[in-house]
Amino acid sequence: MSNLPSAQTLQLAERYERAQNFWGKRPGRALWRFERACLGPVIEPLIGLHALEFSAAEPLLPLAQMRHSMRWAAVRGHAESSSTLVCDPSSLPLEDECLDLVIIHHLLEVVPEPHHLLREAARVMLDHGKLVIIGWQPLGIGALRYLGPKRNKSFPFDQKWRSVHRLKDWLAFVDFEIERVDYCAFSLSPHGGGWESLLRRYNLPFGHSFVILARRKRLRMIPLKPRFVPRLMIRPNPIGLNACRQRCENVRHQPSEHPSLVEE
Repeated sequence: MSNLPSAQTLQLAERYERAQNFWGKRPGRALWRFERACLGPVIEPLIGLHALEFSAAEPLLPLAQMRHSMRWAAVRGHAESSSTLVCDPSSLPLEDECLDLVIIHHLLEVVPEPHHLLREAARVMLDHGKLVIIGWQPLGIGALRYLGPKRNKSFPFDQKWRSVHRLKDWLAFVDFEIERVDYCAFSLSPHGGGWESLLRRYNLPFGHSFVILARRKRLRMIPLKPRFVPRLMIRPNPIGLNACRQRCENVRHQPSEHPSLVEE
């Protein structure tokens, strides 16, 4: 069962269901295909043991060469299999430094505390592990509708979109270093493949989505060497030396017990 309080669990489950409905419709499927094509060259070379994906859409982890993959769900009713991780996304029941890859697919806009999710991703990530974040681009062509009057009426335009610049600050705070940023889904039209290839070649920040690849760069504590302290030199006791000298002086000035020898 989820460890979230009941109200937050229901809220997150409701947002998750709305996200699932969006990705199941034609615009969502078209967007997912463009994102998959953009993500493929990024994670296909990655090799590792364990990976975790946060997503309400079709899985993207099969693109990577991971031996064991897991999916996340907010409540048990959304779990796709017995291996699905059902938990609070800000408190993962995983050991520290156990994952090679984490994918967060349009979930930072859905979870109530996105910075806590990034903190947990950093905790469970191996050193030099990879984090992939796919999100809505506030400066892209979809922003026209995001800023329009229908924003609060339909998903995903009623969610809070965050820019790459904002996420860069968040990632740096939890010791992630961005390696590359790609933009995709410039047109959701089925006949927009030509424009997609052209604009992706120049990687212009006007697509519906961005794909961030970041590397975990854990700061290890380097123990400092102890400061060199020279050994104290053993010196003669000045008190004993002075006492010895004083005794010699006293003996030298004492009168002799034998009479002086005087030549006659």
